[in-house]
This record gives sequence, C-alpha cells and structure tokens, in this order.
Amino acid sequence: MCVLLLALGCGGQGRAQIIVATTTSLQDSGLLETLAPAFEREHPAFRLRFVAVGTGEALELGARRDADAVLAHAEAAELTFVDAGHAESRQLVMRGEFLIVGPVDGRAGAPGVTGPGSAVAALSRVADAGAPFLSRGDDSGTHLKELELWDAAGLDREALRKAGWYLEAGQGMGEALTIAAERGAYLLTDKATWLAMGMGERLPVLVSGDPALDNPYSVLVVSGAANTAGARVFAGWLTGAEAQGLIARFGVDEFGAPVFRPAAGGER
Repeated sequence: MCVLLLALGCGGQGRAQIIVATTTSLQDSGLLETLAPAFEREHPAFRLRFVAVGTGEALELGARRDADAVLAHAEAAELTFVDAGHAESRQLVMRGEFLIVGPVDGRAGAPGVTGPGSAVAALSRVADAGAPFLSRGDDSGTHLKELELWDAAGLDREALRKAGWYLEAGQGMGEALTIAAERGAYLLTDKATWLAMGMGERLPVLVSGDPALDNPYSVLVVSGAANTAGARVFAGWLTGAEAQGLIARFGVDEFGAPVFRPAAGGER
C-alpha cells in the first residue's frame, strides 16, 4: 500500500517533529495544507509530519508507536485502539459527509436522493442490478463505513467478495475516485475529496444527506510515543478556536460552502 509522507510547513531544523498518522481523504481534500502552517506559526517549536494512509493503517502505526498522534474517522476502530491502551485521549475534531456517487444510468435509482435510509436503499438497488461498485478495499474509515452500509443492506464481506460486480481498489480515496470514473462504477466517497478532485460531472451524487453518511473525525494522542507531549499540543490546538475556525472556513472560497463542520467538544 502506498504511504504518503508529508512534511508541511516551513523549515524544520532544530524543531521537534510531531508525526501524525492520518487519512488519505484529509490529504486529498487539501485540509492538511491549511492546518499545518497555521499550527507551526502558533507553535514554532514543532514541525508536523503527516503520514497519509487508510485509517486502519494509521491506527496500526499508532499501536506500534510509529506515530505520535492519529487523525481517524472510524469510531469502532478508534474505541478499540483506546481500550487497548494505545491512546491517552480521543477528541472529536470535525464532521464531514460521505456520498454515494456513480454513473447516471438508473440502475441505482435517480441521482440526488436524500434522507434517512436512502444510502442502504441505493446499495440494495446496486446489488439487485449487478451494477459495478468499487470499494476502497483497504480497511480505511471509508471502507469500514461502506461495509457497515452493505451489512445493513443484507450483504456481508464474504458475500460481496463473491459478487462479480463488486470490485476492490486497494487504494486511497483520490485513486479510487479516478478508477470508479474510468470504469463507470458506483462508489462511497468522502465529500471533501470528491469536491477537491472536481468529480461532479464524471461521478454525480446519487445519495447524500442520510444520517448514516455522517463522517466524524477524531484526534487520538498516542500513549508512550516519541513525542506524546507534542501530540498533546497539536490535539489541543486542533480542538481550539483557531483550528476550528479554519475548519469552518475551509472550502468556502473554492466551493461556496464549508466542506467540514467544526465539532470539538461535541458528541459523536
């Protein structure tokens, strides 16, 4: 699996490095490029280094103490991580949204459907029609959410892998979107990456606005990491007023509306 290493911000000599394992969706959305310079201006003693992978791999990096903090969006996996003693804290940062996107061919219903139950209903139509569906297939937060929705539609992981119409990319969000567009396949994507890649025409939104498509992100401070102290500073800043304001404004200039909703201190 491709691991993206991103040292964002200016300079770094003599500054303590904070390694943050994070999701490819946050990298592909461009949000990290907004947050990192602002944090380093406020805390010049530190330099952020992001490792962009799927959430499952990000948590594995944390469990091995190869990361000081983890930014993730898979609640059950995060809670397991905390219960195992790998994190000293877990705080909600923001909320995004998942979308089901794909070709406008009618096999999964008309585009633009919203409301409770619409995501599971759309996936059921995809399965009934045998329409191609591309999965991330990488144990990322997006992949885990997709499997949760399929389970609600009555198809478990084993059944999906036996279905000829179910495809697995084993790639990050940006790559999966590109493959889905090339193959005319349906896909579960985070809204931020879909917007950042300008996929509106090639992969229109089939379903949005279903509460089941809520996409909360949390920051976890890894216990006993090389720079747990720095991770605490980063987590405190990320859930503070400056970062929450940046999150609230992210995407407004480019897309006309916020991409994420600040949620520090809120309920998951």
